[in-house]
Amino acid sequence: MSEQTLDKPQSPEQLSEILLVLDKEKKKIQAVKGIDENGKLETVDPTKKNQNQFMRVDKQGDFFSNFFSNFFSQLKNPTNFSFFKVPVPLAINMAKEMQKQLDHPTFEGEQLMKQHEVKTELDKNNKQENKNSMETKQTTSETSEYRYKPEQIDWETMNNLGLNKEKLEKMNLLDPLLRGFKTNELVPVSLNLGTAVTRMDARLSLQQNDEGAVVVAIHGIRKEPNLNFPFFGHEFTKEDKDNLLQAGNMGRVVNLTNPKTNESIPSIVSVDRLTNELVALRTDKIKIPDEIKGVKLDDVQKQILMEGKPLYIEGMTSKKGTAFDATVQFNADKHFVEFLFDRGNSNKQMQGNQQAQSQEVPKTFRDKELDKEQYQKFKDGQTVYVSGLVDKKGKEYNGYITFNKETNKTDFSFQNPNKVKEQAKPTEAYKTQTAVNSEGKTNEATKNIKEPLKSGQKNPDSKEQQEQQEAAQAPAKSKGRKM
Repeated sequence: MSEQTLDKPQSPEQLSEILLVLDKEKKKIQAVKGIDENGKLETVDPTKKNQNQFMRVDKQGDFFSNFFSNFFSQLKNPTNFSFFKVPVPLAINMAKEMQKQLDHPTFEGEQLMKQHEVKTELDKNNKQENKNSMETKQTTSETSEYRYKPEQIDWETMNNLGLNKEKLEKMNLLDPLLRGFKTNELVPVSLNLGTAVTRMDARLSLQQNDEGAVVVAIHGIRKEPNLNFPFFGHEFTKEDKDNLLQAGNMGRVVNLTNPKTNESIPSIVSVDRLTNELVALRTDKIKIPDEIKGVKLDDVQKQILMEGKPLYIEGMTSKKGTAFDATVQFNADKHFVEFLFDRGNSNKQMQGNQQAQSQEVPKTFRDKELDKEQYQKFKDGQTVYVSGLVDKKGKEYNGYITFNKETNKTDFSFQNPNKVKEQAKPTEAYKTQTAVNSEGKTNEATKNIKEPLKSGQKNPDSKEQQEQQEAAQAPAKSKGRKM
């Protein structure tokens, strides 16, 4: 039977392979179908239903090299793609594994993609990072750089912390550690000190000590950032502290001193929002994308972000296709440009963008547009009279609006709230009566009357009240001994 198997001619599936492709912008694995007349790559989903449309190529070395070289030269925008060749029977399952790697990177998945990737001359001569991405997860062999290897980690120490390789992989934490980053989430750590056991949540990172050995750094949670002491030689100003506490980024470049070499290094500073630890990043490590959510950045905008300052961008497009505006800023801890949705107001003030700031106050109220004079008063927090408003039934009405700066909402009233306040002020007579009736105070005209006063009453008005008052005011008669 074994002889029959050896003599059996190989099937086309055994002689050919499938080309899978990674679209770097979409971060999606597809099967190659071909190239159209305009040089555009044609792909299909790598499913069993589409397998008859998969492009098959000869697996033999020289034949494949010649084919792929010709194929690649016809392709439009070749740098947008990475290609992988896999055996026909394994194509569908292999595509699933590669997509898993893109969604949840692991060291083993990275090795799988490396093993099957097709290298081109362009890859060898011009390794380029995809600068259009704001993600820190780098998933192709072109853009991935591992600083450490798994065998360099002191796994005995990891075990003492209650961690091991399998647990880190399951939590998707090993990959960022090997790349030289901190874990992107807090990790439960147990410290066994012999006579005491401590449990805490912390971020972890790998670092090299003075001897060159790889050690585990534990970044514990602090109550607040330590801003009252020099940070690598830099003393924080009041503005620095406000920016770090409010936005999480200092907002400017400063020179920090390397304690080992005494070198002065231009850097930006941010707060690790999970641990409140201060983090610095050299400016030569800052990489600004050419485009953010569909908006191409000009040189001025890129320079603002390079200097660590906040930038307000209008007209961006969300994943759902809706337009939105937001403030963005480069974060030293995350190593990429982040959105500051919840800190938009303070960051726009830092940027000094008055136009952006004014857009926070609406120019219309219930479809009624304010004129320049109204809008200026409204923006300043003054009450504005608005006429010609229309309710749901189509009936016109008028009213007063005031912009509440604390809630960022518009308050509406049918009456002028300023006049209502004036009318609500108590008169002197009301104050007197309130003092008499509610607070137990009296005046000379009514202080000896025993029965309650009527509303607004200042003098006795009944015979009984007059007698009570006169009797109290009459000189007291001496009480002699009765004979």
